Amino acid sequence: MTQAFRFSLPALCTAAVMAAFCMNASAQDSRIYRCGHEYTNNATVAKQRDCKLMEGGNVTIVQGTRGGGGNSGSSGGGGGGASAGGGVVTAPPAAAAARVDTDSQRARDADARAILENELRRAQARQNELQKEYNNGEPERLGPETRNYQKYLDRVAELKAAIARNESDMDGIRRELSRLQPR
Repeated sequence: MTQAFRFSLPALCTAAVMAAFCMNASAQDSRIYRCGHEYTNNATVAKQRDCKLMEGGNVTIVQGTRGGGGNSGSSGGGGGGASAGGGVVTAPPAAAAARVDTDSQRARDADARAILENELRRAQARQNELQKEYNNGEPERLGPETRNYQKYLDRVAELKAAIARNESDMDGIRRELSRLQPR
């Protein structure tokens, strides 16, 4: 046989408040201490290592990655505590990065220059086509544009915008080419 329990709303609210109070009281008993880059909840270890008590809010610890060379980080001691990871991870110095010999770099620069010059030629050809079609702001009307003047005006505006975009593209390619000048 099952019994149905009936609780009044004030009794449920009181029970919820009491449960929250008990949970908060137990959470206050577990204190977190910071010892450099390590955290611990062991008061005796914290006292021995002269750690500082963390107050006000939750502590979130994200495990870091340790670099292979020379990063000592923090030691993994601290009974019952959580380690914060490997400190600062640094990138290898630029001198240690893979270097490209001079001939290879010249070949790459020549390839880049050839690609950019080809793009510039295509952009110039496209610009010539657009300007020819634009016809100084008076392009020929196409089929439906003879009856609908707004379509004609829209196409003229699109052509003008395409010419401006293409000119901007050509300027960008010229800038890139000027950066590739032999030094």
